Amino acid sequence: MFKTDITEMFGIEYPIICGAMMWLCTPPLCSAISNAGGMGNITSGNYNTEEEFRNAINETRKLTDKPFMVNITALPSIRISAEHHIMYAKVCAEEQVAGIEVSGAPLDRAIGMEAIEMLKKAGVKLFHKVGSVRHARHAEKVGYDGIYAAGIEEGGHPLNDDVSTMILTPRIADSVNIPVVTVGGIADGRSLAAALNLGAQGVMMASRFIATKECLVHDKIKDELVKREEYETIIFGRSIGLQGRALMNKSIEAIMAIEERGGGLDELIPLMGGDRIKKAWDEGDVDVAPLMVCQSIGLINDVPTCRDLLDTMAREAKETLSRAHQMAE
Repeated sequence: MFKTDITEMFGIEYPIICGAMMWLCTPPLCSAISNAGGMGNITSGNYNTEEEFRNAINETRKLTDKPFMVNITALPSIRISAEHHIMYAKVCAEEQVAGIEVSGAPLDRAIGMEAIEMLKKAGVKLFHKVGSVRHARHAEKVGYDGIYAAGIEEGGHPLNDDVSTMILTPRIADSVNIPVVTVGGIADGRSLAAALNLGAQGVMMASRFIATKECLVHDKIKDELVKREEYETIIFGRSIGLQGRALMNKSIEAIMAIEERGGGLDELIPLMGGDRIKKAWDEGDVDVAPLMVCQSIGLINDVPTCRDLLDTMAREAKETLSRAHQMAE
């Protein structure tokens, strides 16, 4: 149904990729997305040891014979060290995974150019998630195979340039000669069609995949995403130089209050720890931790299977593109 640089590069049906989500992007969800025609994701930060990480890759391969991405996030962390990043890259090369989504610092700066050379020699496609043209150009220069153009709408940690997807996608598509994938605000076929019209070769979304049958998160979280609207997320963390976008809740209110009065990391870290987030996902307590979700929650209205979601998105995208073509005749 689709023929883009992304579908051709990976041999997938739909140019729809799952983005990294701590604790959620594990073999069951990853394989369900890949089996549905998209590109699933294993988030390496879920795993503390080489054995755990390699086992997750092998478990995913037992559940699907389709390609999937692995995320490596090189951002300041209490639990994940530079040694972890090196290990993740080594295992990905040895296992010859289809592709890597790098977020945070580029691999050449986080662990050295030898990591890029090792991965490319193994045939692993490298994509860097960026929020600016300058970072996209750097990624192309050092040998990445594609760019994730992440607008300020995205959940997680958007760049503090604060540029929207509508501007960032065409700017980056015009500035590099490698495929661009739009990130931020993607949740349905209309947003997929919009991204393709802006010059992207595919889309990446994460929040939308939380509200699917196969995502191993408490049903209360899924129901909350269906209920919430696009204005109910907020940027936090500016005071510590690591801004994030999360769902408005009691934890975020507490974090914002600390930042407003000039509180530091010692007060913030206990409210932002990964264990709290895992507890929220598992137990369904929406207020216990920052839940990093995108403004696209305004477009989430149901909890389908991954197959139904991707099939519906593809149909809607085709209809939207066809309607736009008719309007221009």
